[in-house]
Amino acid sequence: MKDTIVAISTSLGKGAIAIIKISGEEAIEIVNGVFKGKNLEKVKSHTINYGYIVDGEETIDEVLVSVMRGPKTFTTEDVVEINCHGGIITSKRIFELLLRKGCRLAEAGEFTKRAFLNGRINLLEAEAISDIIEAQNDVSRSIAIKQIDGSSSKLIRELRDELLGLIANIEVNIDYPEYEDIEEITIKMLKESCQKIRASLEQIVSESENSKIYKNGIKTTIIGRPNVGKSSILNRLLNEDKAIVTDIEGTTRDVVEGSITVDGVNLDLIDTAGIRETSDKIEEIGVKKSLEVAKNADLILLVLNGNEKLKEDDYLLMKEFKDKSIITIINKSDLEEKIEISKIETPNIIKINTVDSKEIIELKNKIKEVFNLGRLSQNNYQILSNARQIALAKEALAILLDVEKALETEEYVDMIEIDIKRIWSKLGEILGESYEEELLDRLFSEFCLGK
Repeated sequence: MKDTIVAISTSLGKGAIAIIKISGEEAIEIVNGVFKGKNLEKVKSHTINYGYIVDGEETIDEVLVSVMRGPKTFTTEDVVEINCHGGIITSKRIFELLLRKGCRLAEAGEFTKRAFLNGRINLLEAEAISDIIEAQNDVSRSIAIKQIDGSSSKLIRELRDELLGLIANIEVNIDYPEYEDIEEITIKMLKESCQKIRASLEQIVSESENSKIYKNGIKTTIIGRPNVGKSSILNRLLNEDKAIVTDIEGTTRDVVEGSITVDGVNLDLIDTAGIRETSDKIEEIGVKKSLEVAKNADLILLVLNGNEKLKEDDYLLMKEFKDKSIITIINKSDLEEKIEISKIETPNIIKINTVDSKEIIELKNKIKEVFNLGRLSQNNYQILSNARQIALAKEALAILLDVEKALETEEYVDMIEIDIKRIWSKLGEILGESYEEELLDRLFSEFCLGK
């Protein structure tokens, strides 16, 4: 990391301002060589300096240059930010000039990677920076902010400190075997401490799993046989005529997509072709595609026609998706009810129609109830936010459960210590206390350039 890197940190396109970021040992020297104004190598740190970027005798742009000397910077290196006028041509010209003068094009996420490798932030905080950029709702943003400010890291560090205390106690037991009462005290203390740590880990895992829907949204598929009102429900949820609605069965032959927000969570809605046995080749392709989409959904909205008796296709769909999160919608409640509700075995049944707008609000409330939306928004967001972090926490929890079993069978305490150290190490991986270079390359490659 001895070289000096550069990237355009703002989106390319028309805009009032573009920001070009430089970080590294020669950042100030390189920019000073193309800056007409104060001598940047002599100005105070964390100051903004007015002047021009020049290429020989040619003036490229009027700029404001921020000079920040390490280690009190994001990367802990010397950092310079050039605020130039927005637009592709101007920012690109300054960027190319800096490359010619000795900077290297930064890789995706390299500024954040340097901040991590230089000890400015831990891995959990680094990933949160990407999360806040990608956040699609206010809850996701709040979760990411809590990770950036170190609140989530503090939880993991506290658990690691408790584990270190257990390891130290075991070491005393091993080093001083002549004191017979020490082992008895150690086993009792281990059981109590492990129960406490397990409760904390279980809560973290549980709440973190729930939080994923705020980050990733809920993939919602509307299914049912033809002409039960699936497309009408989609249109009312989206409040627009997204799908074609007719009285002719089989009108929808491909998936129709849209997105809404319910209590801060994105619902990615997919209206599917009516599912039934058919000899129409085109319709058959649509039915197969509908089933594939539904199998990958987080939520199934199964639509039944309340104005008709249940048909064989209805029973098949109820059986096919009985193990998924499902809301059974008895549609057309404004008409005479003919459906045999007592024969519906799926949970979360709701009656609605697409004539009364209040009915759609009831459907949204049902979705909130099924996914317990709103509960997370009432806590402090000190949780884990991505699959890597949650997987490591689960691994740590699984090892801890094995430790508790070993304590019940009075296994040798030095063998138990090995597993406790493994738990301590797994939690350390969440923070990036230990890592593989390949992991870092993959994680930071998902960041945008200039971050």
